[in-house]
Amino acid sequence: MSAPIVLLSGAKFEVTLDRLCYQLIENHKSFENTALIGLQPRGIYLAKALHKRLLAILKTNNILYGELDATFHRDDFRSHKGPLIPSTQSLNFQMEGINIILVDDVLFTGRTIRAGMDALLDYGRPEKIELLVLVDRRYNRQLPIEPNYIGISVDTRASQKVKVNWEATEGNNSVKLMSI
Repeated sequence: MSAPIVLLSGAKFEVTLDRLCYQLIENHKSFENTALIGLQPRGIYLAKALHKRLLAILKTNNILYGELDATFHRDDFRSHKGPLIPSTQSLNFQMEGINIILVDDVLFTGRTIRAGMDALLDYGRPEKIELLVLVDRRYNRQLPIEPNYIGISVDTRASQKVKVNWEATEGNNSVKLMSI
């Protein structure tokens, strides 16, 4: 197994988050009718980082934020050997008629995003759902799902893994490509 390749870290990681924020502001202005929802388990770290930056950039404390678990909406949830333990959810607002930005760290096959959209619709019918990902692994999609906002695109083989590290959990912000 070869050493991991660092795709994003340090200042470049921070600039990527800022760029995503400004793209969101360009399309959603003051976020008056828009919510950020982080997809559990790892999309919440990206969603929290973006939410914090957006609040600072827009000088507000009024951007809707939530966390969504799609464990029981996955098409493979019955194939796990042990019991599934869902992550916590926090959706303290109405979905009806608002724009949702669904946030995840890595888009690979598209199955997690499909499960997330199914879970989201259990809470109401948004006006629109957009997808934001930090890493788009473009050539391994199993479902026709494409992100609206992309931090970086990476061409990978199925035998490789993209690992996003977060300061809150691993002690640093970085994206690494590893052979498995």
